[in-house]
Amino acid sequence: MKLTELASQLGCQLIGDGDIEIEGVAGIESAGPHEVTFLTNPRYTDKVASTGAGAIIVGQALDAPSPPQLISSNPYLDFARALEFFYSAPTTEAGIHPTAVIADSAKVANSVSIGAYAVIGENVVIGDNAVLHPHVTIYAGVEIGDDFIAHSQVVVREFCRIGDRVILQNAVQVGTDGYGFARRADGSHHKIPQAGIVIIEDDVEIQAGSCIDRAAVGETRIRRGAKIDNLVQIGHAVEVGEDNLICAQVGIAGSTTLGKNCILAGQVGVINHLTIGDDVIVTAQTGVGHNIESGRKISGSPELDNGRWLRCTAVYNRLPELDKAVRRLQKKLEA
Repeated sequence: MKLTELASQLGCQLIGDGDIEIEGVAGIESAGPHEVTFLTNPRYTDKVASTGAGAIIVGQALDAPSPPQLISSNPYLDFARALEFFYSAPTTEAGIHPTAVIADSAKVANSVSIGAYAVIGENVVIGDNAVLHPHVTIYAGVEIGDDFIAHSQVVVREFCRIGDRVILQNAVQVGTDGYGFARRADGSHHKIPQAGIVIIEDDVEIQAGSCIDRAAVGETRIRRGAKIDNLVQIGHAVEVGEDNLICAQVGIAGSTTLGKNCILAGQVGVINHLTIGDDVIVTAQTGVGHNIESGRKISGSPELDNGRWLRCTAVYNRLPELDKAVRRLQKKLEA
């Protein structure tokens, strides 16, 4: 499509030649003359002059030499929207592969697509337009809403409940047993039955290899709109709040509650029985051992206010010199 049409579709102001034909979307370093790119990170500003892109989506007009510009109030979002014009995932047609195994008591909408070797257990309910790719397993008693997508190797365990428009990427495990053992007098461990369930609300996406444990009693709940990255561990009876972003390799121990709009960056660890408020940002590799009030940004292990942590890390690099200075002062005082 012409750049003028793309600008109109995105609702962006166009600066420059609108007759350029746009055929795709690419990163700022690799984009070609018929591709649109975007700029949101100031660290890449110096690459604008050298980009080969046919156009660039930016938050405000650039004074430096650049290809034609699309001025957007949210460049990253409009980049994602532009990508949708040029990329379509492979489509699946409604139907059930002959190798799929579906219990007679299961209630599966006619509009579903069920791939090879998928297994659907007793009394399962699956809504309209669901797509189950090959080797998906749905245990007995599961209830799933409309527009569900489960990629290969997904497992949803018994009695769990999943809302509408939920996406489970490859090898996501929903409702696996929580890590619960009671210690006997002789030091051995007695397994605690994990009798609870997992509830995943509408518009949630969970990415590859993540595990959502079922509760011993009650529920583990992933609230509406949460997005969970690869290789995340959600412990039993955890509540993940609405629109949370949980990044790769995060581990959240049992019975912890997260508020709305939280961001947990990569490799964050959260101990059990904590309450984290709304709009909290936890930076990468932070170890959270205490309740966190709403609106805070924290870092480090044990966790500190992000500003204080930055000052501490600056001092940490100077500790050898500071130690020498203190020793010299001690010798002078003792002399």
